Amino acid sequence: MTRVFKLCLTNPEEWQPSSLVRHLGKSGCSHRHGIFQLLSGWADGPEFATQCPIRSGHSYTYRFNITGQEGTLWWHAHVQWLRATVHGALIIRPRAGRSYPFPKPHKEVPILLGEWWNANVIDVENEALATGNAPNLSDAYTINGRPGDLYPCSSNHTFRLNVEQGKTYLLRIINAALNNQLFFKIADHKMTVVAVDASYTNPYVTDVVVTGPGQTTDVLLKADQLPALYYMAAHPYASAAGVPFDNTTTTGIIVYSGATQSTPKMPVLPAFNDTPTAHRFFSNLTGLVTGPFWSPVPRQVDESMFITVGLGLVACGSPGNTSCQGPMGQRLAASMNNASFQFPNKLSMLEAFFNNNTAILGIENHPIHLHGFNFYVLAQGFGNFNRTQDSRKFNFVNPQERNTIAVPVGGWAVVRFRANNPGVWLMHCHLDVHLPWGLATAFVVENGPTPSTSLPPPPPDLPKC
Repeated sequence: MTRVFKLCLTNPEEWQPSSLVRHLGKSGCSHRHGIFQLLSGWADGPEFATQCPIRSGHSYTYRFNITGQEGTLWWHAHVQWLRATVHGALIIRPRAGRSYPFPKPHKEVPILLGEWWNANVIDVENEALATGNAPNLSDAYTINGRPGDLYPCSSNHTFRLNVEQGKTYLLRIINAALNNQLFFKIADHKMTVVAVDASYTNPYVTDVVVTGPGQTTDVLLKADQLPALYYMAAHPYASAAGVPFDNTTTTGIIVYSGATQSTPKMPVLPAFNDTPTAHRFFSNLTGLVTGPFWSPVPRQVDESMFITVGLGLVACGSPGNTSCQGPMGQRLAASMNNASFQFPNKLSMLEAFFNNNTAILGIENHPIHLHGFNFYVLAQGFGNFNRTQDSRKFNFVNPQERNTIAVPVGGWAVVRFRANNPGVWLMHCHLDVHLPWGLATAFVVENGPTPSTSLPPPPPDLPKC
């Protein structure tokens, strides 16, 4: 299945109220999270990885095909923290004449979980980078842009989903929050997971969904309770011990047809540090081998990589730097294999390719996203990875297929992918606070021997630095 898409983004000279493009400011670019971008790496979007940002008064058309994919993905800005408000659902439905590999739902509903600051998020990020300290916490979480009625002054700002008793609804849950993984529950209801990251799964019944920033989860919700009002609610899964977080709860309301009472029932959410529940959810998902686009796990490995991730400290620069307010007079940093990634600022890495001892502060669950590919999650666990013992746990039969993996807190995950897409592809933590600190790397996939396995030249309107 191949579908051709063309998306043109323009960055105006002046801000336009009530328009998402106004958030792009003086430069911007966007990423279609989870789209493979086969031979179209120029349309992937992250600034200084595959393009320079779109400058004020200029535009850039993202041209790409969608091949062999269907399900729930999303798009978002990929410049600093702009994706806090510049994001949206990207849904690929089956072609006409083909059905879902599960019973057809009565209705499909995107559920975007977000995060909100009562401040300019770029100012929040820049202040943190200037001081070397952690950024200010968000002020609320949101469901489809609305905080819900548990926050002060949020009357009439609650998402409501009207349902009919006996009907089944497909909820396309997208975690668009910047820096928080989230538990999601619906009072008195169970959900059946049928897909993650636009890859179908064996049906998995659960009363709680755990989702990291960048991840999507499709669930079937059967309205099988008495006509009433029920809260859907989300609050953080905060796995890093001793690190402050926004410990609030966002809500929406499931409204049954014929309901008479006015007070919704609230679900009991897991504790914010309930790692066993999070790990049970993530590790119990398996891939649907009879679903469309499934392909067996590659058994021959040409290159094995062992990558460690962590947060640490680096010196602030010149001695006596009084603006540095990080722990122990240093600034926070992140690394992969003890190297802290830094983006270029004069030329994107893809253009360059085409022409061509940090101390660990603490452990945390990191949602790691790989651009340009899906990967198979062969196994995951806690503690240090033991190649001899843990390789016996590898699932080569029906592993879940994802583009973003929540690496367990203080633990490990083994993933496998086929590098069949030439270009430069970021792999980074999708907790956005960690990206400017350096928790990223990039895979350079070289061209194959034929035109059909080689990256075409850049489009003429590719933004210039």
